[in-house]
Amino acid sequence: MTAPAPLLHAQDDEYEDLLSLWSDLEAGLSVLLARPRQAQDFAAKVRQFDQWLQDLVTHDIDGSLYLMFQLAATSTVGYSASHALVCGTLCHIMAREFGLPENERNALVRAALTMNIAMTRMQDELAVQREQPNAAQKEMIGSHPVQSQALLEELDITNDLWLDLVAQHHQRLPERTPLQQLSPVDRLTRILGTIDRYAAMISPRKSRPGRSATDSVRELVGKDVQERDEVGLMLVRTVGLCPPGTFVRLDNGDIAVVLRRSEKPNLPLVASVVERGDKVLSAPRLHQTAEGPPRVQSALARNAVTVDLNHRAMVRLGLYAAQPRQYLATQPAGL
Repeated sequence: MTAPAPLLHAQDDEYEDLLSLWSDLEAGLSVLLARPRQAQDFAAKVRQFDQWLQDLVTHDIDGSLYLMFQLAATSTVGYSASHALVCGTLCHIMAREFGLPENERNALVRAALTMNIAMTRMQDELAVQREQPNAAQKEMIGSHPVQSQALLEELDITNDLWLDLVAQHHQRLPERTPLQQLSPVDRLTRILGTIDRYAAMISPRKSRPGRSATDSVRELVGKDVQERDEVGLMLVRTVGLCPPGTFVRLDNGDIAVVLRRSEKPNLPLVASVVERGDKVLSAPRLHQTAEGPPRVQSALARNAVTVDLNHRAMVRLGLYAAQPRQYLATQPAGL
């Protein structure tokens, strides 16, 4: 179905602000990570950004996922901050799904935001570098967890769980052991490590294109039932095989963007933006794939799609399709 024309030209509303708020959060985090020693009370700044992130996700998790994945693919502030924000947001969502106590949740999300702080500039450079890392860069990649921990201590971070998690966030722990049987730091390392690898896989770099979200999740989850990652499985159940903000090809030949999740991970609400033959649609066409065809045929990496989207309109469109009465109640009279 096609959305009513006025929807795509609605006046400012809460969703106009949501995109700006996510962009502002990403920009602010970028400044903090690039110049941490210049921040007055670094720990307080991280807590402020963490609370900001929580507020945005609570406002609308699907809209937040859409904007986060879209911003991550087209970020103008640098890979490091974009990656940190994706990891922090997904860790916040995973913490809630796993029912982590508040102290573990806080350490997990704040470690996600700061785990690469010692190599922020180099991480941005690597993202636009076509060559593989040189010897000096490889050495920095290998040592940055410990260096990041040391920098955070210099910045007066005293939470041992946060610091230990940063120091070991690249350690690969056995995935057969249930999370609840692990120590807090190892449990959080498993969660953060999976999220870190997933976010890195879907993000494009000059040296390689980003993978589709589906391919990334499937690699994390694994084919061997005995080896399946508990965190990867929860990631699939929570954000879906094709999260909001990612692109898919439908079985009718259209290219669509995912707007919202459904109760089934592989049957999201999507909006066709390019039809068969690579013709860009003048207005998006909504499809509730959980209710019937067309269905998702395959996921697409972001670099496979060249169409520019009006993100504010797309987020509103998803809300309209999911909760039309609630959406119409928020619109100015006459629309």
